[in-house]
Amino acid sequence: MSGIYIHIPYCKQACYYCDFHFSTSLQNKQQMVEALKKELKLRTTYLSDPVIHTLYFGGGTPSLLDSHELADLIDMVRETYQLAPDAELTLEANPDDLTTEKLTQIKALGVNRLSIGVQSFDDEILQYFNRSHDSSAAITSIREAQGLGIENISIDLIFGVPDQTRAMLQKDLDMALSLDTPHISIYGLTIEEDTVFGKWHQQNKLTPMDDDLAGQHLMLIMETLSAAGYEQYEISNFSKPGWRSHHNSSYWSGTHYLGIGPAAHSYDGDSRQYNVSHNTKYIKALKNGELDCEIETLSQKDKITEFVLTQIRKSEGINLEQLHRQLDYDLQRTKAPELSQLLAEQLVYIEDNSLTLTQKGKLLGDWVTEQLIP
Repeated sequence: MSGIYIHIPYCKQACYYCDFHFSTSLQNKQQMVEALKKELKLRTTYLSDPVIHTLYFGGGTPSLLDSHELADLIDMVRETYQLAPDAELTLEANPDDLTTEKLTQIKALGVNRLSIGVQSFDDEILQYFNRSHDSSAAITSIREAQGLGIENISIDLIFGVPDQTRAMLQKDLDMALSLDTPHISIYGLTIEEDTVFGKWHQQNKLTPMDDDLAGQHLMLIMETLSAAGYEQYEISNFSKPGWRSHHNSSYWSGTHYLGIGPAAHSYDGDSRQYNVSHNTKYIKALKNGELDCEIETLSQKDKITEFVLTQIRKSEGINLEQLHRQLDYDLQRTKAPELSQLLAEQLVYIEDNSLTLTQKGKLLGDWVTEQLIP
């Protein structure tokens, strides 16, 4: 199930926690759309499976594209690839972009899944993040989308915010559940070096949440959403049965995908390709019919590491038989001492030839993974 990711590198303003590639200047937006179309045509042979099952517009803020620009890109995918009739078409969006007119337009274009960057329903936290919307706008955008018949909606939330209390987090969760969206992605705040938060941290103006407290908050999230009927199918992703993100699931399952746009990544099973993280350089190269990118050929060790890193995050865990068959890595034999410790501490369990994190193990997922990779 091949997928295409298209990176839209524009935002109205910079969120203080974000280190993704974007620009707050929209001056060359139309040139960027033309360059994205050229890259789509240039790379039609990258994927071995010609049928595209998922198309994902990420960013940045893809909802800053007007309906004509979005239509141009979707039409180009349809013209140059075989887009499956039941393909999942996801658009990441900020609440303040989702007017009734905009929602009507994107639905008409065939977008059938929205990923809305709510981040929090607490206005003080939203201001702290330097978000461009408030909680009222977030709630309105979700309800308007639902009113127009857009059912497949995911909302993003962030936890682990400095000074965030358990009660504040519970309030966010309660509001999310009251909106009844079928998918919730919730991420722990990470302080990235080249961000406003990173600079504040270096200047001792920001103290990250204590790891133990963040773990308690994650446990609250897992318990609350599980009790509400959501399955935690990946560490940061929860869905009602039947509403998983097909596109993101493909990343964690090792499916090949094509990344279009500046800073976008592609994966074909043997290598990774990284497009240049610079809008002007990206546009200039495509004007000349070229692509400014780097290619990393994956070693056997790289492939094993990636297999473990991605699959351990899933509720199904690491398929030990598949890992042995595909990559000749007998994890149970190679990592016997480490595995014995993890089992004894009840951080993982093995069932039906799959190694899976326990609830306790999910709190220490990164450390557990380090014990299992080559």
